[in-house]
Amino acid sequence: MTTKLIKMKKLIYLLIVAGIMTLQSCLQQERIHYPETKKGTVTDNYHGTEIADPYRWLENDTSAETEAWVKEQNILTDSLLNTIPFRNQIKERLTKIWDYPKYGVTFKKGERYFYFKNDGMQNQSVFYVQENLNAEPQVLLDPNKLSEDGTVALAGYNISKDGKYLAYSIARGGSDWNEIFVMEIEGRKMLNDHLKWIKFSGMSWQGDGFYYSRYDEPKGSELSGKNEFHKVYFHKVGDMQNNDKLIFENKDFPLRNYYAATTEDERYLVLYVTESTTGNALYVKDLTKENAKFETLVDGFENDYAVVDDFNGKLLVRTNFEAPKYQVIEVDPENMNKSNWKTLLPEKEEVLESISLVGGKIVAEYMKDAYSQAFIYDLDGNKIADLNLPGIGTLSGFNGEKDENIAFYGFTSFTFPSTIYKYDIAANESEIYRDAKMNFDATKYETKQVFYESKDGTKVPMFIVHKKGIELNGKNPTLLYGYGGFNVSLTPGFSTTRLLLLEQGGVFAMPNIRGGGEYGEDWHLSGTLGKKQNVFDDFIAAAEYLIENKYTSPDYLAIQGGSNGGLLVGAVMTQRPDLARVAFPAVGVLDMLRYHLFTIGWAWATDYGTSDKAEDFEYLIKYSPLHNVKEGTCYPATMVTTADHDDRVVPAHSFKFISELQDKQACINPVLIRIETKAGHGAGKPTAKIIDEYADIYSFLFYNMGITPVYE
Repeated sequence: MTTKLIKMKKLIYLLIVAGIMTLQSCLQQERIHYPETKKGTVTDNYHGTEIADPYRWLENDTSAETEAWVKEQNILTDSLLNTIPFRNQIKERLTKIWDYPKYGVTFKKGERYFYFKNDGMQNQSVFYVQENLNAEPQVLLDPNKLSEDGTVALAGYNISKDGKYLAYSIARGGSDWNEIFVMEIEGRKMLNDHLKWIKFSGMSWQGDGFYYSRYDEPKGSELSGKNEFHKVYFHKVGDMQNNDKLIFENKDFPLRNYYAATTEDERYLVLYVTESTTGNALYVKDLTKENAKFETLVDGFENDYAVVDDFNGKLLVRTNFEAPKYQVIEVDPENMNKSNWKTLLPEKEEVLESISLVGGKIVAEYMKDAYSQAFIYDLDGNKIADLNLPGIGTLSGFNGEKDENIAFYGFTSFTFPSTIYKYDIAANESEIYRDAKMNFDATKYETKQVFYESKDGTKVPMFIVHKKGIELNGKNPTLLYGYGGFNVSLTPGFSTTRLLLLEQGGVFAMPNIRGGGEYGEDWHLSGTLGKKQNVFDDFIAAAEYLIENKYTSPDYLAIQGGSNGGLLVGAVMTQRPDLARVAFPAVGVLDMLRYHLFTIGWAWATDYGTSDKAEDFEYLIKYSPLHNVKEGTCYPATMVTTADHDDRVVPAHSFKFISELQDKQACINPVLIRIETKAGHGAGKPTAKIIDEYADIYSFLFYNMGITPVYE
């Protein structure tokens, strides 16, 4: 191509871009006419304070009125997104880069090996089995065949100790409600077993049956009704569900959850009891003893306890009891009194994430400054070696047998697609077993970790990812992502969707704010209850760091978070509407006065508190996003995202919040809601819906920053 022709093509392109930007300018001068949302007269009295709730009617998820409102909002959102000239181009680009094989971590059960694989564009990953490591993989279960549109997802699974049976659960449309089925692996024979009304449950095998947890069939709305009276049952393969044996219930405590798990040798049944997302009681039953009863290991909810396995006559337990960053203790099942507990792996400066028993050794995964480290110990707790990882990133799924030398694990980082490694524990050597064959040049990008100062002087770490050599001129489109709650740690991970931003010269930033578990339980608790404002202050300080250091500026900054992270975005955009140009609160907890009245919301009270208590109400009302949208304020361009089958954080949170925003928005910045159908809180969402959603998110982001993406 001649130099003259190249210059002419560039001139034509610049003219097109100029035309698009003019179109953007014209469109943004017009104030959007939002659908009229009826205001009711409902008010509540909270400890002497009257609080109006004009959109209470939107909590009725089954009414024709709510259905009509949803339809109108989606029509508006889609019509406005359709005016973005590069929306289809972004979708095409995302589809192209998404299309590469993705693998889960291999594991062994019985004599067979199992793993998940997605060829690239499949809506759901497929479950494969190999008779041995050299055998040809065969499809064990293909969830894509369970529905035409990919909205039925595999929610959980467990294989019996002898490798004979697969018990698996499915979720329809993204709901937390599951159904369990059983397959005889030899011959792929589906059995008649079909269990319903399963929620917050595993499937723990003992012989030819398994333990699971369920609720009674709901009498009201199954998607928004309060979940009460969890129970544990035992199901024998081949039986009807109504013949299942009730193992545990407690009618005195309707707001508790119960989860039963067996040790690998199926000798002990461990019962976990929770009242919230933090802390659990623990009871143990020796299944080798006739008519045995549950014995108390821990009675109370002050700390977290998890039985890793039983070994050499002892139970190995990971806990933060007297160790906010976790330790491993040995407990004698015949004498479980605390005075008899022995420390095997004491607390370290780093957070102990998990341990695995492999090849007669202990593999312990730790987290240092929000990235993975791993060490090998003998069974007496003496360190033998480090596990050499490829770099700063996240280790996952260390799968191996106690008496075998080979294990498998996954590793990923922001610019390193998830890769599966085969590990020889005797030699302490890893080799790539399955890698992501993706057309992506990681050498063009860099990741750095910085430590910035929050409002109260606390040092907070943040990962920043971008192309090498970008100019720090304050004009880089930047996405700031956060969570900050429930002891959840945000660690480096590869995201295909973020490549859309990075390849356009954008910046992705992820701070490890308080409320998470990056530095143990103390870090978590410093962002809960009356200290929740620390979480928002940390996030705001992260944005200010990026602005001060010229990575971006308020006109080029977007903030994003989901679930508790949706609360984070909602609180930050109402407290600091000037901070960012664009906001994406996803499936957020946005009504902090009523969240505990729906489905499993009551379990979040240890992080949030509830409006039932006067002292909690006093701080909840100060940051509850729904109640802090103010008249006469210019809020960022906002796209709230939720789904009609979200029974974790019911969509009424998002419905009411966007209604307040549309009513009170004082400038031309669009405030929209995107309501996905046949989808839930996020888990199991099919590939097609993910691509559609993120095409809309990035179209909205670039458009409202006045940026036109350029693709070669």
